[in-house]
Amino acid sequence: MRGPYSLGCLGPNVYPEVPDGGWGWAVAATFFLVEVCTYGTLKSLGVFLQDLMEEFRESNSRVSWVISICVFIFTFTAPLSTMLSNRFGYRPVVMMGGFLISLGTITSAFVNSINEMYITIGIVSGLGYCLSFLPTVTILAQYFSRRRALVTSVASSGESFAIFMFAPALTKLKQHIGWRYCLVVLGIFQALVIGCGLLLRPIIIEPEPRKEDGESDKESLSLKQLEAVYELENEQTRTSISSGISQGSEDSGVTSLSASNLDLRTAGAGEVQDTGDKELSLSSPPTPVKEDKSELAEVEVMVEAGVLHPSSPKLLDFSVLKDGAFIWYSLFGLFATLGFFAPQLYIIELSKSRGVEPSMASCMLSVMAVAEIFGRLSIGVVLNKVRCKKTLVLLGCVILLCLVLVAFTIVWEFWGLVVCCALYGYFMGTVGSTHIPMLAEEDVVGIHKMASSVGVYVCIQSFAGLAGPPLGGVLVDVTQNYGAAFYSCAVGMGLSAICLALVGPAKSAMCQRQSRNKEEGMSREVEKISQDSDQADFLEVDLALEDSPVRKAVDQDNASVI
Repeated sequence: MRGPYSLGCLGPNVYPEVPDGGWGWAVAATFFLVEVCTYGTLKSLGVFLQDLMEEFRESNSRVSWVISICVFIFTFTAPLSTMLSNRFGYRPVVMMGGFLISLGTITSAFVNSINEMYITIGIVSGLGYCLSFLPTVTILAQYFSRRRALVTSVASSGESFAIFMFAPALTKLKQHIGWRYCLVVLGIFQALVIGCGLLLRPIIIEPEPRKEDGESDKESLSLKQLEAVYELENEQTRTSISSGISQGSEDSGVTSLSASNLDLRTAGAGEVQDTGDKELSLSSPPTPVKEDKSELAEVEVMVEAGVLHPSSPKLLDFSVLKDGAFIWYSLFGLFATLGFFAPQLYIIELSKSRGVEPSMASCMLSVMAVAEIFGRLSIGVVLNKVRCKKTLVLLGCVILLCLVLVAFTIVWEFWGLVVCCALYGYFMGTVGSTHIPMLAEEDVVGIHKMASSVGVYVCIQSFAGLAGPPLGGVLVDVTQNYGAAFYSCAVGMGLSAICLALVGPAKSAMCQRQSRNKEEGMSREVEKISQDSDQADFLEVDLALEDSPVRKAVDQDNASVI
């Protein structure tokens, strides 16, 4: 495989096929840092929860809405992130997202009420999280194919490393400089995302350049294109024999064949023009040889210079909502999100209610974070080795995660809770690191539709991200039992497993329907061609010249018969 070439040091990388490496490793490192500065930081903001309650004299629920609003904006604005990425490119969008993250966190250090923090962290930083995270994970999936699951899982472990390191580090730093200056330091650190955006070089997949000699050009054409050439030559030769016999005619009938070569050469060079252009060119009248040669040379220069490019994608494409497999997968993400955030919020209070010391109860989050790292690393290896559908592996992890959530409501001992936290962190890592990159698999929508589907998918998740923690809080207030929050998470995870199980049948039904429609279309084309050929058999073609002996003999026979 030849190496990439680009228009500059920061220009797009051009490969003949998906590299499964190359500059993709730099993009993977970028995604690791973006995970640290987005999800990792967001899940570590609970360190400041007690300080905000004391500073602004607000209740727990009022302060927790800061994180809920941030999560909702993070996910609900996903279509906006997709639209801006398709319009302006990934690099400027991620850099703008890094600026908004840093701006929102730093300005939060100077607010005077919790309502102002709803705007700074909830809206400003939440929008920055979305603009930074989604374009990065999308372009990372484009750089890898065979190793996509492994690389994405390893790179997404930045979230778990951040949770494991930020909680004790921010706690120590807060004791020395206070929570306000601690937010300033955190905002300056998050400005690294701006530099990460510079490393997101776009990727372009182009085939190997065609050879110059004519024989190599014919070998590079597909079988269908060669058949089109032969059919066109035969048809135009039959219709121009009379003009070819005449020596005085300027249009010999062979000149029209060069036009067909021009059209096919233009269509074969990277498949730039669509079939409508082909049909138009095949139905055009013959043109002289000199004009065809000049036009052919001009088109070749345009193709080699890269002037002809495919049409740009839509800024925001909701056509994926017509895909049954995508709908079921989106419902899976919607219900699974109910169990993504609530356990981290309530595990400490649940442990205290079960008789665990407060100092030991805070260790439950660390156990979850360490186990989540191993889950993210192991699922990448498993998905890289398995031969079955990867959605089935994800389904197994979701079912086991549902069972672990139910176990939280049964176990009362300290070590039992530790085991449940370890299992939850492990399976949470497997699901959390793969559910978005799984969109690139052909089992769901495929890599060619991931850029447009990821925004819609995350937007659908946003409603569960906003409602999940408050729903658990309501159940706790009604039942006076923190285990009720884990029941709601288990129910949501069970519904997500059912929806994920229906993705495969929906995809198979859609493929069968497409193949059936294609066969019906082909049969109609065959019938139309057969009807045209039957009509052509009855056509009488007078190939003899008026002054030829054969023509005179036929005329004499007709006169004698009359």
